Amino acid sequence: MPAHFIAIAIGFLLDRMIGDPPKWPHPVRWLGTFIAKLTTRLNKGRFRTFKGAVILFTTTSLVFVLVFAIVGFTYKLHIVVGIAFESLLIAIGLAQKSLRDAALEVYRPLAEGDLTEARAKLSWIVGRDTDNLNESEIARGAIETVSENTADGVTSPLFWTFLLGAPGLWLYKAVNTLDSMIGYKDERYEKFGKFSARADDALNFIPARITGLLIILYTPNTGKLSLWKRFSQWSRDARRHASPNSGFLEAATAWQLGITLGGKSTYRGIVSKRLEIGPQNSPPTMKHIKSVITEMHVVSFIFWLMMTVLGVGLYGIA
Repeated sequence: MPAHFIAIAIGFLLDRMIGDPPKWPHPVRWLGTFIAKLTTRLNKGRFRTFKGAVILFTTTSLVFVLVFAIVGFTYKLHIVVGIAFESLLIAIGLAQKSLRDAALEVYRPLAEGDLTEARAKLSWIVGRDTDNLNESEIARGAIETVSENTADGVTSPLFWTFLLGAPGLWLYKAVNTLDSMIGYKDERYEKFGKFSARADDALNFIPARITGLLIILYTPNTGKLSLWKRFSQWSRDARRHASPNSGFLEAATAWQLGITLGGKSTYRGIVSKRLEIGPQNSPPTMKHIKSVITEMHVVSFIFWLMMTVLGVGLYGIA
């Protein structure tokens, strides 16, 4: 168990400082290729809901068993080898630096007044149409992405790492990748991706709520409201969000920074309007992109520290 905590600490630090070298092969890409091939074979004909359950079970079981076996083998070679390998698996499964870098790629052209370049960079990280967005709408897209992915990319995988080690992290990443590829409510995927979407919601349920609360309690507050007011408004707005988990992140960010999130977005020419959350008539600006990056770093560190203290305490009691 102590080795496990050391591996998490090293992996967390590596991800924050180095991130994923862009030319290295990444397991998520392999996962995506595997899922795409299974989807082509299974997502047709009858019993699509059952076939979707099959792809979920097959993918998660394979990933968990494979990572469990490899990590176990490296620890048998030597504890240092095991810690080093598990640390690497944890580092490449987290997304602190990649989230920061992606948001700054949008911020820099905005700061230079180049909306065309900012729209192009935003299109790399969001699914919405970006061609006609103004400065505030571009900032909102970047802020919402970093806020939501603070859980999806950092605290949720950390949560499952503390519970189950690197195999738990990659089990989560498998479910999260399935959800991002087939968890859509459209004619093609609504039945086939149903179980994957529900599994992703379940795995994010606890860490998303913890993360939202940590944002309210510990990140810099520029919204100028009392803690109780922010907490009550966060709790209300989180439940008004279309997503059962993302709302707890975005509502916390909106009230902590004093900005309005949500509203109208366009996806492949189709207008989608979500309820607005946060203080009304307070559009985000480019400066709030840097604020949400700071928020992500602060809450990620506190989440890691909290889970470490809790884990070491429980290990000591046992």
